[in-house]
Amino acid sequence: MTESLQWEEVASPPRYANTTDKPVRYAAVADRAGTVLGYLWLNDEDDAAGWQYRRAGGDEAFNMGALWAGELHEAKEKGLTPSAALDAMMRDYGPEDPSHIVPGSLKEAPGLEAVKELAARS
Repeated sequence: MTESLQWEEVASPPRYANTTDKPVRYAAVADRAGTVLGYLWLNDEDDAAGWQYRRAGGDEAFNMGALWAGELHEAKEKGLTPSAALDAMMRDYGPEDPSHIVPGSLKEAPGLEAVKELAARS
């Protein structure tokens, strides 16, 4: 009972990296009413992608992250690059869905911190 536990990960599903120190591309995600809930971000070079919710979006924005994180996990399991995953999500979700990527919102930022700051202040 006094021995330290030894953890050994034997298998886990593939995941995109959840951080990068390189420039990122990001797109706004909005609800049916057009309210921006957060941002999907990506960097192909580091095989990184994620969801950053807008604090002003409240619980809905935070909870919507589960949907978008799930989509990213499925895309990675299919072997898609982060950019290809974003392209697929742009095709698969529209204004009639609970949330969608806002057309024309794809932009570049110098790094992930810039997207986090945008989400915090907007």
